[in-house]
Amino acid sequence: MFLHRIHLDPRCREARRDLSDPYQLHSTLCRAFSTPDKKCPEGEFLWRLEPETDPAGCPRILVQSKSMPDWAGVGVQGWLANTDSAIDLNARLKLDSLKAKQRFRFRLRANPCVTRSGKRLGLLQIEEQETWLARKGKLHGFSLPRLASFDFSESPQERIDVQISQEQMLRGKQHTGNGIRIYSVLYDGILMVTEPDNFRTALQTGIGHGKAMGLGFLSVVPMS
Repeated sequence: MFLHRIHLDPRCREARRDLSDPYQLHSTLCRAFSTPDKKCPEGEFLWRLEPETDPAGCPRILVQSKSMPDWAGVGVQGWLANTDSAIDLNARLKLDSLKAKQRFRFRLRANPCVTRSGKRLGLLQIEEQETWLARKGKLHGFSLPRLASFDFSESPQERIDVQISQEQMLRGKQHTGNGIRIYSVLYDGILMVTEPDNFRTALQTGIGHGKAMGLGFLSVVPMS
């Protein structure tokens, strides 16, 4: 796997369009991983628009991919302001030798939700969002540190130690003209590996729904 940091030029009209519509941004990124006569392979990459900009004020996007992209394939002059050197994540994270109890700082923009009556509903309460992430952790081979929160009128409740920010409804438009709406939040925190194989898969394939809207990409940095 490879990690790429790219920076879009907000002076470019197409870049501004993509920044306002995550589905269109995904479509543009696809062109870097496929030729015009072929469809972008499913699951080829994950991406996330970062809340921070670079020193020049250009929006930053992280892209994790199975193969190396050809950014010229985007085909829009001025779309990219600059790109950083690609990082080999297999070597950087030592994915082949992951062990239980390893700790990582992480960031995840995701769609915490439940399905009721066939409809996917975003979870708006912070306790629900924390519970969703803790449940995903159990499924994907990691655990999160706990904070003890005591309400003396009721039984003690445990909550996870995670920062949740940027709650927002993402909106996009498919090529057919159909609109897309998906609720998202940004999680930042520390996790501990419990099942290395499941955790490795989560890093490779992402977590939750909305991959084409820039959700699900779990990025991690090792802790000493």
